[in-house]
Amino acid sequence: MNATATSSRRVLRTVRGQPTSDGAGVKLTRVIGQRDLDMIDPFLMLDEFRSDQAGDYIAGFPSHPHRGFETVTYMLAGRMRHRDNQGNSGLLTPGSVQWMTAGRGIVHSEMPEQEDGLMWGFQLWVNLPAADKMTAPRYQDIAPERIPEIAPAEGVRVRVLAGRIGEVAGPVSGVATDPLYLDVELAAGARFAVPVAAGHNAFAYVYAGDVHIGPADAATPVARGELALLAREGDDVLVAAGDAPARLILVAGRPLGEPVAKYGPFVMNTPEQIVEAIRDYQSGRF
Repeated sequence: MNATATSSRRVLRTVRGQPTSDGAGVKLTRVIGQRDLDMIDPFLMLDEFRSDQAGDYIAGFPSHPHRGFETVTYMLAGRMRHRDNQGNSGLLTPGSVQWMTAGRGIVHSEMPEQEDGLMWGFQLWVNLPAADKMTAPRYQDIAPERIPEIAPAEGVRVRVLAGRIGEVAGPVSGVATDPLYLDVELAAGARFAVPVAAGHNAFAYVYAGDVHIGPADAATPVARGELALLAREGDDVLVAAGDAPARLILVAGRPLGEPVAKYGPFVMNTPEQIVEAIRDYQSGRF
């Protein structure tokens, strides 16, 4: 093997999301943060929400707190309004992304701004390192037109939400875990090798069609609704569509390797910090 040769990451296992509900009864599929996959450091939770039945989403996510991590909402279809207790407000529309750093604490709501039609997207929770858990809250609201879209190979289109492919960088910046977040669309039979930083944890979640992921001689089939957990060894992630078009999100980030204490919307490093978060919230200090 020469010095410039690359190797593709293999799939360690696949996991199927579990149906659940959150907020005021919003129906969704929990992919990370369920019994079969607790977390992929630094990723704490991944939900897919998809329904054209208003009763599944209309009640939304009324005011609730967060501390110690970041929430990433990526909309494929529908409209969602967010507001918080610091006077911020914004509208998530198809193709937009919001990267919210909760830091030391925020209370916000996410409510549908539609009464019918398809509501479809993802919410990802990303852990913050201990040194940043009590940072000031901030939002990065990214409109669809600000997300670069590239065609790096025949039959391949990629939206770069965060991180970089070649010279193209996504609009999300200043995130401690150096994330890569891509929305990859493959035509039937198309294939693409996505470079991933050495040592970063990575996963792919297929949300349309089906693909094969991994080295050409040992690729693993991954169906719609399945997450592929990828080995940390390897320079890229090789994805290939079958006889039909496919879409997936590919996400990677620097693992923190720190203790994790979770309780609902609070993610800290110790149980004592969780107790402090609950007290601060109840005392109105968020």
